[in-house]
Amino acid sequence: MNTKKDAKATIKIPRALYNRLKTIIDDSGFDSVTDFIVYVLRDIAASASQTSSSESGPADKLSLREIERVRERLKRLGYL
Repeated sequence: MNTKKDAKATIKIPRALYNRLKTIIDDSGFDSVTDFIVYVLRDIAASASQTSSSESGPADKLSLREIERVRERLKRLGYL
């Protein structure tokens, strides 16, 4: 039997990153940092899904453009 508690998982991120994201989302329409993170992760997952299903070759290879997009996202999130 699944409970509401089983429906979600906790992901830990550095406090500095959390605070930075909190500042970024002010007046953006997101209700919380969690909502923003879920939105970004769903977008990344959807992009990865579309990329791997549309390629005729191996799904684990990224184009230079895709690599650059990932780097830019990581930079904006404070990881680079």
